[in-house]
Amino acid sequence: MANTYTQLNVQVVFAVKGRENFLLSRFKKELFEYISGILKGISQFPLAINGNKDHVHIFFEMNPTSSLSDVMEKVKANSSKWINSNKFVPGKFEWQRGYGGFTYSKSQRNDVIQYIMNQEKHHASKSFKEEYLEMLKKFEMEFDERYIFEFYE
Repeated sequence: MANTYTQLNVQVVFAVKGRENFLLSRFKKELFEYISGILKGISQFPLAINGNKDHVHIFFEMNPTSSLSDVMEKVKANSSKWINSNKFVPGKFEWQRGYGGFTYSKSQRNDVIQYIMNQEKHHASKSFKEEYLEMLKKFEMEFDERYIFEFYE
């Protein structure tokens, strides 16, 4: 792609399906490393990956030849298959349908990375639902409450 230059910094948030599928501390670190490997394997550049028991934040520099929906399909399908093959949760692990995707400038990267890496501390005082609705409102995204995640409080 001669003469094509991009800086596409994308944060994606997605959630687990069902209370039995909580992301437990005994495998979260491995999961986030695995997701990083998925991103690298599909020519994306991971910047930060973290989450809490019921959701994940990934922040990466997106390759301009990819679509966000294709990236997320691969991340969610491969990571849920990995969780199931390792039997980290009882029954079948699934992610909820959909995700929230948000873009940032390069000057915001360090702040977003710090925010993502401090998820556990952040969620000591704020629920995932509060966090996610704040993000949607901050980015002035129209949404229908009937079609956002099922939250587990």
